[in-house]
Amino acid sequence: MTDLAINYQDIVAASLRIKGHAVITPLLESPMLNEQLGGRVLFKAENLQRTGSFKFRGAFNKLNKLAQAHQLTGVVAYSSGNHAQGVAAAAAHFDVPATIIMPADAPQIKIANTKILGATVVLYDRHKENREAIGQQLALQHNLTLIPPYNDADIIAGQGTIGLEAANQLLALGLTPDQAIGPIGGGGLITGSATALKQHFPNITVWGAEPEGYDDAAHSIAAGLRLSNKNPPSSICDAIMTPMVGELNFPIMQHYLAGAKVVQEKHVLAAMLMCMQQLKVVVEPGGCVGLAAILNRSLAIKDKITLVILSGGNTDPAMLGLALNQ
Repeated sequence: MTDLAINYQDIVAASLRIKGHAVITPLLESPMLNEQLGGRVLFKAENLQRTGSFKFRGAFNKLNKLAQAHQLTGVVAYSSGNHAQGVAAAAAHFDVPATIIMPADAPQIKIANTKILGATVVLYDRHKENREAIGQQLALQHNLTLIPPYNDADIIAGQGTIGLEAANQLLALGLTPDQAIGPIGGGGLITGSATALKQHFPNITVWGAEPEGYDDAAHSIAAGLRLSNKNPPSSICDAIMTPMVGELNFPIMQHYLAGAKVVQEKHVLAAMLMCMQQLKVVVEPGGCVGLAAILNRSLAIKDKITLVILSGGNTDPAMLGLALNQ
């Protein structure tokens, strides 16, 4: 589609740029879990990606492309934590300074890890201040390139390598998935991945998943126009607490997605616990909303092959404690 921000070839090009730098994350499967859920479920474990989330893919693709064009002198980004760490790690690789604008209430592990990766962290109040405005101001003041978290073609293409990788892994297993589901914040992961998955499996149904109060994608897809969250509540799913999906992302959602499922926190915590017990991995709340949609029965999986994207594993011990006490 010429009117969409990216196409399949953009994802293939991104996969070559990140090759040898991003981890080829595994597809995890548990026969016991399949029996419990009543369908075959394969999990793309991006919680095992560098920096603990899929965000490294898009950040490295973007910075690599800038470096090849000799346009990389320093970067600034805004993020609740996962994009922050991805950009910081990519900037360290290319030996350029990174300034990251993070909400003051972001999980401490995400703030600490971003600093460890060498970035300068600027904290802001997500309820009173505008992170985009702060980012643009810093970019102008210090001659930095602003690296958006999702509303950018190179970022979307980089995240799309998840879908490309998963497709190749599924084909190697001789499997044709019936459906796929992954988290939606701004939409980079799900739109890039859907673009790649639909290329390999034209009949696959792709869904997004969002927490209650942040179900702007579900409303937007149903209404046919981008809608924002009104007075959103606090949420344990900090990684996907975006007010509105990206302008470039939305047309791709309209073209490829069947819709978005809305999940409750109790099912998110249950999904975290299931990941720990059955898959033996740590997944952050926003990273396992796809599994939560299966647990709350909004996504039917009986007698189907379902791909679930686990997007990240950066969570505080206190949150793990909440999940373990389910």
